[in-house]
Amino acid sequence: MLYGRERERAAVDALLDGARGGRSGVLLLRGEPGIGKTAVLEYAVAAAGEGFRVVRATGVEYEAELPFAGLSLLLSSGLDRLDALPGPQRRSLEGAFGLGEPAGGADRLLAGLATLGLLAELASEQPLLCVVDDVQWLDRSSLDALLIAARRLQAEGVALLLAARDTGGGEDAGGPGVGGFGAGAGGGHGGPARPGAAVGPLAGLPELRLAGLAEPDAVRLLDDRSGAARTGPALTGPARRRLLAEAAGNPLALVELPSTEADLASGGLALTSRLRIAFHGQVTGLPPATQTLLLVAAAEENGELDVVLAAATALGAGADALEPAERAGLVAVGADRRFAFRHPLLRAAVLQRAPLQQRLAAHRALGEALEEGDRRTWHLALAATGPDAGLADALERTAARAEARGAHGGAAAAYERAAGLTPDRDGATRRLVLAAEAATEEGKLELAEALADRAGARTDSVFAHALLDQVRAVAQFWRGAYPAAYRLLLDAAATDIEPAHAARMLLQAFHAAWYVGEEPVATVLDRLAALPLGAEEPLAPLARHLPAAVLPALGRPAGPLPDVRATVAAARQAGAESPVDLVQLCGATLVLGRDHETLELAAELTAEARAKGTVGVLPTLQFFLAEAELFHGRHRDAEVTATEGLALARDTGQAQWTSQLASLLACSAALSGADERCAELAAAALVPGSAAPAAGEPWAHWALALLDLGRGRAAASADRLHALTTGPYRHHVGATRAVPDLVEAVVRLGEPERAAEPYERFARWAAAAGTPWAEALRLRCQALLGPDELAEAAYRAALDLHEGTHRPFERARTALLYGEWLRRERRRTDARPHLGAALEVFERLGAEPWADRARTELTATGTAAPAPVAAAEGALTVLTPQELQIARLAARGLTNRDIAAQLFLSPRTVGHHLYKAYPKLGIASRTELAALFRV
Repeated sequence: MLYGRERERAAVDALLDGARGGRSGVLLLRGEPGIGKTAVLEYAVAAAGEGFRVVRATGVEYEAELPFAGLSLLLSSGLDRLDALPGPQRRSLEGAFGLGEPAGGADRLLAGLATLGLLAELASEQPLLCVVDDVQWLDRSSLDALLIAARRLQAEGVALLLAARDTGGGEDAGGPGVGGFGAGAGGGHGGPARPGAAVGPLAGLPELRLAGLAEPDAVRLLDDRSGAARTGPALTGPARRRLLAEAAGNPLALVELPSTEADLASGGLALTSRLRIAFHGQVTGLPPATQTLLLVAAAEENGELDVVLAAATALGAGADALEPAERAGLVAVGADRRFAFRHPLLRAAVLQRAPLQQRLAAHRALGEALEEGDRRTWHLALAATGPDAGLADALERTAARAEARGAHGGAAAAYERAAGLTPDRDGATRRLVLAAEAATEEGKLELAEALADRAGARTDSVFAHALLDQVRAVAQFWRGAYPAAYRLLLDAAATDIEPAHAARMLLQAFHAAWYVGEEPVATVLDRLAALPLGAEEPLAPLARHLPAAVLPALGRPAGPLPDVRATVAAARQAGAESPVDLVQLCGATLVLGRDHETLELAAELTAEARAKGTVGVLPTLQFFLAEAELFHGRHRDAEVTATEGLALARDTGQAQWTSQLASLLACSAALSGADERCAELAAAALVPGSAAPAAGEPWAHWALALLDLGRGRAAASADRLHALTTGPYRHHVGATRAVPDLVEAVVRLGEPERAAEPYERFARWAAAAGTPWAEALRLRCQALLGPDELAEAAYRAALDLHEGTHRPFERARTALLYGEWLRRERRRTDARPHLGAALEVFERLGAEPWADRARTELTATGTAAPAPVAAAEGALTVLTPQELQIARLAARGLTNRDIAAQLFLSPRTVGHHLYKAYPKLGIASRTELAALFRV
């Protein structure tokens, strides 16, 4: 029964009503211990009634971090639906739940998407209520998967209700780490995603904070419970008033705190501590055997009755010891034969009050009661009091399995504990190194560095110290200390280690160097090119290609550039991990202007990542693919690609790619004239929620400058572009491509000298790139900069080179500038065809500011400009990026389930978006959709 809580009941009722109507929703209940979160969850279950399927789980505060323990409890009743999931997603959950072999390189995002798919399947026949209590104590693997699913729920008919204790930034602080440097490779555009943004992983979910009960409700609760839940003298007068005051509306305190005035003396203890003391007292009055059984139940993380009874019996507490605890209302056993403590604080109190030897005995008994597996190993490890080589080996295998499932936090804990159980010094050191690496992958930077320091103090091994410096470098990179990360990796790679290990460290050093400056980049690439790598090494083709692709862009000599297809083939043949290793080539090809190679390779690797379930690398690939699409004038395609990538990056806390993709979308918004959206996206890119410099800073500043340039604000545009093209990021792709915009802006201001040095560098870059489109842009710059008598020849040569380059936007801009020059030369008749052609392209691309400029210029020639027309693809412009993406796939004949598998949505969400798209397009069937897309 709920006392008061009208606001909470209304919120829960709305959530359930939405699910009944086919809409999904999420609600997070927040509050201090005992404030009534669990009671609201129980109200939701009762209100759902028989019309809902209900699944539920509770986070458990216990010492071992067992990967996916919470998620397996939540979804255990739906395992018969696993076959409905796409192959990679099904295998991900099977590996996570121990139903199959863990897939190597398991992806945390894939497990979350599989969770979304399974929740959607469970809701396919009736609405689903998914209830999770004490979310702050879920194992991290389960929490990550659940939150990824929560943020992607749309139209499945799932009501997800979560409850979490207020922690003040404790349990839910930090965020998931992603990948290490490898996933953020890509041609030096950045590095790994920084884990642990400034907000916790629960941030952004719809939240309802529970306060204490209003005084009338608190009085009613106290009166209703006083007879049933209290012993001793009645609570009257001052004692009653004092309890009401000290409980401050906390329902658990009203029910559990001592009932006499003498007992209420608190000695200044916090409410939570006093509640635990109250629970201590309730447990102390039970028979010793019952106390033993409760301790075993508190130490057993899954609440399995059979396991608890077996372990307790071994300690002399039989099944009959359960009855006193049940009679006292401390525990209950459900129909699923699982223990449930009356309140999590009671469970914590049982564990805290027990002497160490009793806790060790409980874990030992549990380990012996469990079958072979990770849970047995963990309990035995927690019971161990000295070195045990066999147990240490078993725990290392547990850690390796956790890593294979993508549960790096659990792996770090297992490796660290295994090190403590290892008799020999070298073996213990090796396991500490593994623990540090796993902690880095999880984003636990302070823990990783502490483990690295412990391991480093125990060994003189050059290789071990190099690996530990690699751990420290990753931590420094994620904090934005790029020079420190660069130096650590460069020095580590210079030690006497195998060339293959040095190559990987130098590839990581390259990412850090990219944010330090051109000289460090060149230093790393020179070292990489000099490594004596055999053809059989997986990274050898990449180590040869990267210097050849990037050094010329910096004005440095390099060997001949290998064909990217040959590099890919050689890397695959040597065993490179695809697409994670090969993603670096997508960025490298962009650096020297091989955008067509990026377009083809990034599209290929994106499709491969979808098929293999290597989802975590998709934001990286989609950033490079969207860049190439934007450079080719495929603005709408770039928006669709980047929008999906941004959602995936946010889902996994990849701040690096969240910033990059937001800034690229800001650039797309600038080109289309969406001023407010451009400003919002640029702001989001420049403040990615981390202390590190924003990875998307160059693109964000370019976006804002393009917006200013398109709107005729030349001075503001020139200031931004000059800082970008002469600053520390001048070698970045966005800064290099922004030079022609700088030239246009400063020429409009009558200050061409401000572009002199950037133009000279751009001219050298264009010569090194050797592509017609790059030379066309250089000629356009030359025409603007003068001398004036050579302008026409430069414009005409540029327009000739633009032909066949598949870059309509840049060709139209050259035609616009040429038309403007012709009009100023009073050659209006000659100007009209160029201005008209530019206007047609700008309107087709939806580049509204540039179309307005062309229309104004055309009108100034004495010819009435045509009225504005719809952008490319006509009615398709009314669709959102996600609707357009789904509509395109549907037009190709893919079913809703096929589309869902590709886009990591549920089939019902795909159908929802299609039915929203049809009225916008004025059609009613897939047949008409195919005709619209000319499929």
